[in-house]
Amino acid sequence: MKKICALVLTILALKTPASLNAAEPAALHAGAAAVDITPKMFPLNMPGGFSANMAESAHDPLHARALVLDDGKTALALVIVDVIDIARDLSDEIKTAAAAKTGLATDKILIAATHTHSGPPLNSRTEPEKAYRQIFIHGVAEAIIQAHGARRPAAVGAASHPLPDEVFNRRWYLKPGKMPLNPFGRLDAVKMNPGTDPDVLDRPAGPTDPDLTILSVQDAKRRPLALLANYALHYVGNPPRGQISADYFGEFARLMPSRLRADAAFVAMMSNGASGDINNIPFTVTRPPREPFEQIRIVAQKAADAAWFAHRKIETHRSDPKLGMVERKVPLKYRRPTEREVADARAVLAVKDKAEIAKLPNLAQHYAGRVVAAAERREDSVAVTLQAVRIGDFAICAIPFETFCEIGLNLKKRSPFPMTMIISHANGSHGYLPTPEQHKLGGYETWLGTNHVQEDASVILTDNLLAMLAELKQAD
Repeated sequence: MKKICALVLTILALKTPASLNAAEPAALHAGAAAVDITPKMFPLNMPGGFSANMAESAHDPLHARALVLDDGKTALALVIVDVIDIARDLSDEIKTAAAAKTGLATDKILIAATHTHSGPPLNSRTEPEKAYRQIFIHGVAEAIIQAHGARRPAAVGAASHPLPDEVFNRRWYLKPGKMPLNPFGRLDAVKMNPGTDPDVLDRPAGPTDPDLTILSVQDAKRRPLALLANYALHYVGNPPRGQISADYFGEFARLMPSRLRADAAFVAMMSNGASGDINNIPFTVTRPPREPFEQIRIVAQKAADAAWFAHRKIETHRSDPKLGMVERKVPLKYRRPTEREVADARAVLAVKDKAEIAKLPNLAQHYAGRVVAAAERREDSVAVTLQAVRIGDFAICAIPFETFCEIGLNLKKRSPFPMTMIISHANGSHGYLPTPEQHKLGGYETWLGTNHVQEDASVILTDNLLAMLAELKQAD
């Protein structure tokens, strides 16, 4: 009897597939979803400027778009939302709601804003704003839940293609004697958006990142399932006045199904790269006039073409990529004004005569208020959320700031992965992130009240992200 049992076990062992005897990479499953989060009630004050800009309707729909990847061991969600920014507490609330329905870990969910400047507000001061906040929370969580429920066998690939035509560094050195006073009554070395007068302009103060990068997801039949794109362009702007718009991010998503001949279930999303000092104004070139939304269409079409060219470069979509995601809470000190700066700010705020106010530098009282607010802030520091994601040989760095281009280029260069995507406006909104060298030059993005944290914050965050990427790479 013992001999018979031994013989049977031997035969079974010979017939058992090798995959049952040795650990093999689990097959990737992926799901994607897009949920309409367009406001239903108006008017709404669009938050992308210094003065009231009321929207009475929506020109084009806003969406929350989610991609969930799951290899059986690690499941993660990448979510891109058509708003200007998402505060950390609101992002955390959405993650908690989605996690309760999906079982996803909250530290395995990345939520980023596109940074459209024609999006709705996420505060709750008026009835339309209160109503929209609830639409927003439910819609973003629902996109994650639907994407999680739609998981099926999939494969991924990544590539990039240059699109240098539409990215321009917006910080410029000006010719001698052309620099105006900043709101604090002082001279900066560089100016944001200096205009297009050749008699004023000298040279840009930083680089651009020309590459449009994509993560492509296909189903088991090699049909397009989802595409996550990334481009270091702040936004385009100029939708019809008084109308909410997803800007070029939404128009790109609308165009991509036709580029890839995808069906209605396909989800495309465009994320904002390291574009804190990059915009769509060709300062040394006179561009012909555009009708509202026309330049958005132009940029979206070029971006969709570049994504198509990048997609053609992908030789193989792999169904066995190693997945990983690391999250860190990194403490940063808040900037504090000096006693002299506070005194100067209070003096500016004390000016009430309209004629005297007109003599002040542009936005002087606005920024004086920000200086006083910074002085009165109770907290000394803030913990910001960083995330690093691994999808095979492809990596993502998620940063909760309007990140300067050179920071993104530095991370891409030093990353241990062959291809790395930088997503800004992710998991919170903490203002601009210049480098220490750019801080020395001054300019809008470095002013106290626009930049909130210590001047070496970019160095601290870069070091942390590189360590997180190394940790993911060590999984090899």
